[in-house]
Amino acid sequence: MITRRNVLLAGSIGLLVAHRLSRAQPGPTIRRVGWLSLGSKAAIADLDAAFRQGMRELGWLEGKNVEYRIVYADGDASRLDAFAKDLVREKVDVILVGNGQSARAALKATKTIPIVMAGLANAVSSGFVPSLAKPGGNITGLTSQQDEVLAKLIGILHEVAPGARRIAVLVNENSPMHAAYWAGAQGACAALDLVAQRFVASTPVQLGAAVEQILRQRSQAIVVTGDAMYFTERAKVQELMQATRLPVAYLLRDHVLAGGLLSYGYDAAANYRNAATYVDKILKGAKPADLPVEQATKFDLVINLKTAKALGLTIPQSLLLRADEVIR
Repeated sequence: MITRRNVLLAGSIGLLVAHRLSRAQPGPTIRRVGWLSLGSKAAIADLDAAFRQGMRELGWLEGKNVEYRIVYADGDASRLDAFAKDLVREKVDVILVGNGQSARAALKATKTIPIVMAGLANAVSSGFVPSLAKPGGNITGLTSQQDEVLAKLIGILHEVAPGARRIAVLVNENSPMHAAYWAGAQGACAALDLVAQRFVASTPVQLGAAVEQILRQRSQAIVVTGDAMYFTERAKVQELMQATRLPVAYLLRDHVLAGGLLSYGYDAAANYRNAATYVDKILKGAKPADLPVEQATKFDLVINLKTAKALGLTIPQSLLLRADEVIR
């Protein structure tokens, strides 16, 4: 016979079981994404925003199912090895890197945690992957052929300053790409009957001395290669370059936004946004070895007419028509 007491007892037991089951249900797993940055927090703010936007669009919400552990070397490459080991000790699920020095440090620290490149220059020739189609190891992502693009940049600079015969090329010897950049610059200058002059700034404190040498060698134009340290120090780089009163061309558009004359290269923020697709796939179980490396295919020409006017330069109309962005 069913009594009121039996009904209440059954209901109480049901509530107790439901409560225990609800307490036993695990919460959503929060995945950890590490980011080994050569730059400072302020320097990579736009890249950070672009990457997080890409992650949000793929359903990764900070504090709910993902958290970010970003370490900043503030332009000091000697700190990267220790920071990479820190990320490994913290057992992040994937490590994001944006340049060759960071990638080198991450690979030294781990052969198992997946590493995602966000636009490294020429990942194959730098030795990070054996091929784009089959990266094979624990690193994949996006790459750009900036050493090849450098020849195009020098050609554009020649159109803007045809009278400049001695071209200073600024390289960072700490970068895996420095030899490729120099070889590319020499070839491009030789094809245009120009003289390539090599100058080195591998740390922020060397930038001033490098510019002094450029002036002593009577260079007539300058090319700044695409380097993470130069990107981080772009305000200082622009200040030094502006003082030379020489036309300066860059591989990264951020230098032009900071006041530089012109740039020709890939969109770094877009690369970081696209890098989120690799992180997403890896967090969902894909292996880096099975994800082909994507190569940048779009390169933008950015021209700063304010800077051109300050230097007394007239940008050819044909070049302005080809520009993807003109700062007036």
